[in-house]
Amino acid sequence: MKAKKVTNSKSSATSQKWKDVRGKRYRPPISSSNLNSTPVMVGVIKDHKEAMKKKPTVKRLKKKPKPVSGKSAKTKSFTNGNMGLDSDEFQDSEEYSRSVQGNGLETQGATEDKHPCRLDGKSLHQCAERDDQRKHAVLVMQKGQTLCFRGKCFLTCLYGRVEVMGFTIEEGQQSYPLFSPASHCPLTITATEGCDDSRDYESAATEILCNYLPAASQKKLLKKVVSNSSIILLEPMEIPLTRFLSSFSNLSTLFDPTMAELLSAVPDTPLNGLGMIPLVGSIEGLKVSPSCRASLDAVVSACRGDMDGCAVVLVCGAKNVGKSTFIRMVINTLLNHTTSVDYLEADLGQTEFTPASCLSLLTVREPLLGPPFTHQRDPDHMVYYGESSCQSDLSRYLESLKSLWHRRSSSKETPIVINTMGWVKGFGLQLLVDMLRFFPVSHVIQLGHADSTAQCPALTPEFLRTAHGFQTHPPAQTALDEFTENTQSPPLTYVHMTIYSDFERGGSQGTTTKHQRSNELRELSVLAYLSQLQSADPGPVRPLHSLTPYQVPHKDVALGVVHFDVAPNDMFYAANSSLVGLCCLAEKVTSKGGPVLLSQAPICPCVGLGVLRGIDMARGLYFVLTPVNPAVLRKVNCLLLGATSLPSCILTTQGGFQGELPYVTSEYSFDLTGAGKLRVFKGLQRSSQMH
Repeated sequence: MKAKKVTNSKSSATSQKWKDVRGKRYRPPISSSNLNSTPVMVGVIKDHKEAMKKKPTVKRLKKKPKPVSGKSAKTKSFTNGNMGLDSDEFQDSEEYSRSVQGNGLETQGATEDKHPCRLDGKSLHQCAERDDQRKHAVLVMQKGQTLCFRGKCFLTCLYGRVEVMGFTIEEGQQSYPLFSPASHCPLTITATEGCDDSRDYESAATEILCNYLPAASQKKLLKKVVSNSSIILLEPMEIPLTRFLSSFSNLSTLFDPTMAELLSAVPDTPLNGLGMIPLVGSIEGLKVSPSCRASLDAVVSACRGDMDGCAVVLVCGAKNVGKSTFIRMVINTLLNHTTSVDYLEADLGQTEFTPASCLSLLTVREPLLGPPFTHQRDPDHMVYYGESSCQSDLSRYLESLKSLWHRRSSSKETPIVINTMGWVKGFGLQLLVDMLRFFPVSHVIQLGHADSTAQCPALTPEFLRTAHGFQTHPPAQTALDEFTENTQSPPLTYVHMTIYSDFERGGSQGTTTKHQRSNELRELSVLAYLSQLQSADPGPVRPLHSLTPYQVPHKDVALGVVHFDVAPNDMFYAANSSLVGLCCLAEKVTSKGGPVLLSQAPICPCVGLGVLRGIDMARGLYFVLTPVNPAVLRKVNCLLLGATSLPSCILTTQGGFQGELPYVTSEYSFDLTGAGKLRVFKGLQRSSQMH
């Protein structure tokens, strides 16, 4: 892909240099004015102060916190020996919203009776101190204490050990970004057993606190430090991602508590001005039952050498049962014991590391302490499928996954987690059967509701021996047989575990959580990906139309459309101002002087996405905005257009225009014949036609 930055200078027009617009992680200085809470919280704090004048004093947290009493596990036995997990699995957003509606009017003292280990209310004033001059806070937590919050911050463990989303953060490690937006279940910081330390804890705590707090605050917190305490540093976080998202009016309160949570928010604490809003005990956050912890331990044991070879963990289940949350827990837990975890993305709709419509393979080395849009990154290998569902071309979907698996090194001794779609009926079930046969799976973790048998049968080895897939049929070949020339396939065997959840339909409409619908989550991932175009330096957010694009000659790249029929004369109209996949064809693109248009889109590697923000027919140029590294862009020779579109807020918030905004119109109706997209379904047969 031969391209160059567009500038007004004639001398720079011939430059072949690429400018890497991606910024490294940066913590800009934050002024005292930025420490003020959001307008929503300002009103809450004001009402809270007035109400406290009329309320009696609330009961303080006991000096010796009681251990958290977990619910008894309700195990279920199965004839095939798989592990049953209790139905109290994950507290989904709608479930904790219902708890807010039921308990939101309780007094703080009553809440602390029920949750003696939750840090909220006056307990935070006793164990937390903020240094306004250096813009950070220090919090002392005892073993078993938890802090549930909305907002965002950097966390550094100065002493002891804490756990967030299954990942253990210890003294001496780097600081980690924590994201707790209103679109997902709030994050919880839990103090765990401290590290084995021969040091005198009082001397160690004194030395640590003197580096971060003034003398008066040090003295106050030292009284709270005991042998098994943990001391954490909390700093405000303002990065290109958060600045870019907050620049859109509909996302300006993304990291604020929801309206239902405002009744349970704890205003006016040492943490509020740092971008964190603590929540009282009526908001429990993410709950991990003992039996769920047992399934995580089983995977960890397998990855630590209790089995031959490397663990291949496939997680499956219907929509809205907590697959994504559980996978983040699995990856974070594994990172406590290994330096990296491989991840294969097979879910087109709710992707973890890329915008939707992409299948990817990558190595995870950092914990996932937030929802998917907070950790967008470049995969090691990626295929642009072009749609959030695979129903239009099942064969392309399976072939894309197999091409990714072929790219994984066979000698790699790293556990791998495979995420699957929530489509578990009909052809979706057949695709799962194919995947279990294509990949050498060692563990299958199946999530579902209490009546999950009505949604998807248990994918045990016994079921697989007689099940029909979309491309495979019993007796089936294994992945090893496909990659080698073995004529006899060994029987498929793996560990099958089932997790049942009482709660259903976490992403349905009507919940009090904001930005939770599937299309909203997909738009957040696209916006987060495009936020990499922003400068890492602090300053105002630049709209996309003000950024300098790359210019690419028509003759150097091919343009194709996947899953839709578009006439060649209309190809440029369809692609203009669209999100495209930046792909690499194996063969060289040749042109007879005009643009190169593909009649069929091949399965090829994709290095990232870009915005085709303009097409110059007179000069034969595409204008592309992308955060992909310029060194990688030189390999791109194909632009693929799919069904993933730009979020409407990008087009409707363009500044500096008078009159009608470009690419935006209200005079369009899908009721007109031919106004919508013409989809093409390839290879989708009825079940009766399958043999």
